[in-house]
Amino acid sequence: MQIKFKRIFDILLAASVLLLFLPLWAIIAILIKTTSKGPVFFLQERPGMHRRIFKVYKFRTMKPGSHKMIKGQEVMKDDDRVTKIGKFLRRSKLDEIPQLLNVLKGEMSIVGPRPERIDSLRDYTPEISKRLNMKPGLTGLAQVSGNIYLSLIERYKLDVYYVENFTLFLDLKIILRTIGVVLFGEDKFAKKDLNNDNSGINEVK
Repeated sequence: MQIKFKRIFDILLAASVLLLFLPLWAIIAILIKTTSKGPVFFLQERPGMHRRIFKVYKFRTMKPGSHKMIKGQEVMKDDDRVTKIGKFLRRSKLDEIPQLLNVLKGEMSIVGPRPERIDSLRDYTPEISKRLNMKPGLTGLAQVSGNIYLSLIERYKLDVYYVENFTLFLDLKIILRTIGVVLFGEDKFAKKDLNNDNSGINEVK
């Protein structure tokens, strides 16, 4: 039942935010085009729930030809591949706005494990694969617990914990902390457990 309410909430929130930020889309598009060469949007195939492949939408934040990334360290804090406007978009999370279209299409959720690159699936163990038992999200437990300040294994542990302990109340807490991350930065929440209880987070092997 909670999953059904989660989907209804996703649709209502995604539609509302899209309408609210619609005027901002044009401004962001102009800034991207006038400050660097390349397209406005960045599209890339990612594995979704149960490994179903879909195309994730984002505003482009990196210089052309910078799509090659290191597993677990996709984009670091002072990455010189990121454009000037891209740094602001990433810091404010505005680069993720187009993914609300993925939410409306049912490919993503507002809250869930962040979708990784397809080639990451090769290294998934049965335990890590549990993160694919729910739709990927715009934000997630790992993203509000330090994100780039966490190791890849730590992020996986948080993703699996979220999937195994999902509740609408946990989603609400993650959304509220996401606002804090946008306002104050990821470092302010690094490794601060949202549930004040690390005992339920299993080791990922």
